[in-house]
Amino acid sequence: MATDTQPATHSDAAHDDAHEEHWSDLSYIKLAIALALVTALEIAMSYTIGFWGPLFIPVLLLLMVVKFMAVVLFFMHLKFDNRLFSIMFYMGLILAIVVYFIALLTFRFFDA
Repeated sequence: MATDTQPATHSDAAHDDAHEEHWSDLSYIKLAIALALVTALEIAMSYTIGFWGPLFIPVLLLLMVVKFMAVVLFFMHLKFDNRLFSIMFYMGLILAIVVYFIALLTFRFFDA
């Protein structure tokens, strides 16, 4: 129990621990550069679609997941937030992929 002469500091310590986990500005800049390179790879792939053949869509989906995870975990700070928020975003990612595949199946994209 805290008195007027002894303020409670347990919340301050927890607050400091949470901020120690966050990245520096330089780390965020490095991540942004990495995301730009992945985006450049995706664009380059779109110009060389014949080279990739049947691997084109799976590789693009993999790159999409990598970018999604990086943005959600670090720029949106879900890595440092409540686990429920992470689960909601993962469910959104899975739903987006399922809907995308259903749309592709509707257009007979995977027929030989």
